Amino acid sequence: MAILSTLSLLVAFATIASVDAHGVVSNIMVHGQSNQGYLPSFAGQNPAPIVAGWSIPEDQDLGFVLPEAYTDPNIICHKGATPGQAFIKVVAGGSVQLQWNAWPDTHHGPVIDYLANCNGECTTVDKTTLKFNKIDEKGLISWDSQPGHWATDELLAAGKTWTVQIPQSVAPGNYVLRHELIGLHEANRDNGAQNYPQCINLKITGSGTDGLASGTLGTALYTPTDPGIKVDIYNKLDSYQIPGPALYNGASDSGNGSNVTMKCKRMHSRDISRGA
Repeated sequence: MAILSTLSLLVAFATIASVDAHGVVSNIMVHGQSNQGYLPSFAGQNPAPIVAGWSIPEDQDLGFVLPEAYTDPNIICHKGATPGQAFIKVVAGGSVQLQWNAWPDTHHGPVIDYLANCNGECTTVDKTTLKFNKIDEKGLISWDSQPGHWATDELLAAGKTWTVQIPQSVAPGNYVLRHELIGLHEANRDNGAQNYPQCINLKITGSGTDGLASGTLGTALYTPTDPGIKVDIYNKLDSYQIPGPALYNGASDSGNGSNVTMKCKRMHSRDISRGA
């Protein structure tokens, strides 16, 4: 009976944990081909799978980065992130579909995507030198009742997936896609917002000419007092200012095909390749 009771408690705790579980990008679909994302559980494997997603072995709790760390390198691609050792090929103008393995329905906020040129191999790049350009953003979509309908709610409705289009103007080369969800469910207090950045190496092809020479360093994207970071989503919002720099001039309408700020397109066939 004691064993049964203990087992029941373990099952109950596991159920609670799964309901509130945060996640990571576990799969990346490009041009019709599925590519494995990085999972923190890879840290226990020898050898670990070689993937385009940046390694975040310190993220065993599937946690977040707080506003107090916005000037720390952990905000760039998550805690202790190191470059992925592969890349995924995508044609400029094509789309990248990002699949999360979990996201709580209690966490509401924006979805933001950035692109940075590695100016060489992304597999060895110093993340503190990457200059990010915002190519996709979506925040508050509507407010019929608290806490409103947000981009993360669209992500959940789409099966925990988000699709972002690579601007057609981007020149061929090696780039880091920085995909981020921000939980605002506790953002009414100082240091309450929760950032969940994920990075993936891309090799972009095509005929674009913009190498994204300028941009914003990852440690300068946000401040703890930005209007879109410290905000009470449980009081009616007439508008919401998405944090971060302005949207890249060459970005197309994107964001999971929604009817508000942006819409996004789907993809067709290509593969994942090992970095040099």
